[in-house]
Amino acid sequence: MSSGQTHRDPYALDDRLVRRLVEGRFPQWAGLPVRRHPSGGTVNAMYRLGEDMVVRLPLVRGGVADVVTEREWLPRLSPLLPTAVPEVLGEGAPAEGYPWPWSVYRWLPGEIPEAGGLTDPVSLARDLAGFVTAMRSVTLPDALPDAPAAYRGGPLATLDASTRAALDELRGLPEEDVDCDALTEVWQDALHAPAWDGPPRWLHADLMPGNLLVTGGRLSGVIDFGCMGVGDPACDLFPAWNLLPSGAREVFRQALGVDAATWRRGRGRTLSQALIALPYHRGTNPAMAGNARHVIRAVLEERS
Repeated sequence: MSSGQTHRDPYALDDRLVRRLVEGRFPQWAGLPVRRHPSGGTVNAMYRLGEDMVVRLPLVRGGVADVVTEREWLPRLSPLLPTAVPEVLGEGAPAEGYPWPWSVYRWLPGEIPEAGGLTDPVSLARDLAGFVTAMRSVTLPDALPDAPAAYRGGPLATLDASTRAALDELRGLPEEDVDCDALTEVWQDALHAPAWDGPPRWLHADLMPGNLLVTGGRLSGVIDFGCMGVGDPACDLFPAWNLLPSGAREVFRQALGVDAATWRRGRGRTLSQALIALPYHRGTNPAMAGNARHVIRAVLEERS
């Protein structure tokens, strides 16, 4: 989950502890090499297990819900999606002093895309639109009433206080050189956009670059479904501003058939996430802070 929220200090994980957890729960995998996989995530840690698996463990208590959500819903959703998604191979339990559930997944190959460094942005835009369309089209017999609410699927107004607080904080950081007045106008425009009045749609709800995998410039996988659920479809427009250049952004919009109100809400949600993330992560997480700056530039360029 990449919320930009303040978290408690992360749990002190290391290779030896993860190895003991795996050996105690899954003796068939004992002896496989364990090594930390670098990630910009703030809620979960990943450790490669051999060559074909990865262990994902919460770093903070808030990540426990991600584990439970993925275990319950990914097996139901994955057959309906056009892109590879995480496959749970084993369900770990608290042990060795580690307090939370954890999971073992099949390893998905691919590279994390980088805004400004895409090799085929138009094709990637179409791939992303195909994934978002498939998520929105999900129907599960007798399951929708029990579907979780997406982490970012509620009314945009619930983000107003935290977004304005972030804008105020950024005003006190002149070295960031952010046009907070212009960004406030974009945020207010999003708040004034008509609310979603259709049925809740299935969402990934955290389509940050770090949760996407590309191979040969094309989308090959989507990971970290801890925020998924149903809600306002504007929540899955994040890549339009956090990854795609302007031309591919329009391809993405046209492929999804996004109306003006949904586009305005989506831009506001993406901006809100970036505004909250930048002051919090600027000194500790260069990837998150850098992407937040990219979003701010993209939003202002689109506005001009």
